[in-house]
Amino acid sequence: MKYFDYAATCPLDQEAAQLYIQTATEFFGNTSSLHDTGNQAQQLLETCRKEFAQMLGVQTEGIYFTGGGSEGNFLAIHALLSSPLKKGKHIITSIAEHASIHSTLEKCKQDGYEVTALPYDQDGHINVEKLKDAIREETVLITIQHGNAEIGTIQPIIEISKLCREKDILLHSDCVQTFGKLDMQEIAQSVDSLAISGHKFYGPKGVGAVYVHPRLHWHPFYPNTTHEKGFRPGTVNVPGIAAMTLAAQKAIANFEEQQEHLIKLHDLFLRTIKDKATQMKVYPSDLPSIIGLRIKGIEGQLAMLECNRKGYAISTGSACQVGSQAPAKTMTALGVTRKAAKEFIRISFGKNTKVEDVQQLGETLIKIIADHGG
Repeated sequence: MKYFDYAATCPLDQEAAQLYIQTATEFFGNTSSLHDTGNQAQQLLETCRKEFAQMLGVQTEGIYFTGGGSEGNFLAIHALLSSPLKKGKHIITSIAEHASIHSTLEKCKQDGYEVTALPYDQDGHINVEKLKDAIREETVLITIQHGNAEIGTIQPIIEISKLCREKDILLHSDCVQTFGKLDMQEIAQSVDSLAISGHKFYGPKGVGAVYVHPRLHWHPFYPNTTHEKGFRPGTVNVPGIAAMTLAAQKAIANFEEQQEHLIKLHDLFLRTIKDKATQMKVYPSDLPSIIGLRIKGIEGQLAMLECNRKGYAISTGSACQVGSQAPAKTMTALGVTRKAAKEFIRISFGKNTKVEDVQQLGETLIKIIADHGG
């Protein structure tokens, strides 16, 4: 199977896997235990925390380790809402946010918050002027993803941050798709919180990190929790955190080489399908690792299954929405509805993607169009 779904998850880096095993066997103590075995694990944990703070260019005390991106988004948003800069119960987000953001905000609605979800412009970005118009006196939080998981557009977080600071509004950003793919320091220094997930940059699944600005005196979502200074309950996953830290360091160290590789693949794919350009709608992308497109007249699920039958793994959008009959959220955000919205497919590249496989995938999609009346 030729894998083209790196935006959903990545294979575990071999060195990270080896470090996981070493840490699990040699630093297996509970970080909250007072004996030397626990202290050794605690020291390793704090080393990882410092490394992530350095990679993000933020204060070490703002880094918390979590069970992944979805949990990170949930806990970060609740942390911010427990420490607002002013009174109010209004939140602004985008229609295209990850499912974990939307489900968290549904919970917020149950707690009396009102939520405004903004669409994208035709290029797949949040319009800052329309965001500004949506702000009310009682707006206390804005949560906008940094990188869109379905078409790969990058949102104007720096501009949004300036607006938030003028209005005393807290800002959270889901950075799961961009950490390890872009320089995150300016973004990290512009938000009040962000979330990342290890398996998106060749670390293990089930582990992630959150940054919450230390100036905020947040309250634990789970009462009487002691791990991670009360940020989340449960024994800390030191092996996963160590492996994720190494994977993150490697992703950042190899950033330029990987960008060059991904741009090459992205451009090759578009060249391969150019003869069928009138039958495909390719959406603008700022991340070369992601291509979102529609094949006119062919449902995305059919295209995905046909690709799978021919040995290519692609997707119809975020893996967290599989099982839902609703179209990809990004299609809704772009104003694409009904049958057209269900034509969407996503192709995403990674460090192991080969040039010849990209060309063959493009040719496979062209054949699928021919076979299904295109």
